[in-house]
Amino acid sequence: MNRSLKPIVAAALMAISVAVLGAFVTELGPWYYELRKPAWQPPDWLFGPAWTLIFGLAALAGVLGWRGAARSSHRIRLLAFFGANMFFNTLWSFLFFRLHRPDWALAEVGLLWMSIVALMAALWSASQAASWLLTPYLAWVSFAGVLNFTIVTLNAPFSA
Repeated sequence: MNRSLKPIVAAALMAISVAVLGAFVTELGPWYYELRKPAWQPPDWLFGPAWTLIFGLAALAGVLGWRGAARSSHRIRLLAFFGANMFFNTLWSFLFFRLHRPDWALAEVGLLWMSIVALMAALWSASQAASWLLTPYLAWVSFAGVLNFTIVTLNAPFSA
């Protein structure tokens, strides 16, 4: 494979993997539909396109960061930050949708948010554009955190 295509393919595969894993652990069944939700929650159909855009921008940020990294050690560090973010992203979905614990997901959303900020900071020296590309992701997770908090407030307590 052409050396310049490897980061593009790797970033696309990582983004697709996170999206597929997130979809796998997301269970929109009776439990979810019976939750009380605020009137300002976006319609369910909007979440797929929003995450597709976010993951696409994250993949592009990964490619730009990879290409802009001055040393291989910086590239490895970027991969670690992306990996941590992928873990926290999937964990949130697992806690909320699979375990039916929005309260635990609310506690975890702070880790997801911090992983995005850390990733943006790690990308900054390699590519400021890559760092800025994650701004919609940070905004979406911030919004999701407020939505998560509201759902917990409207539906607590939760039990295992």
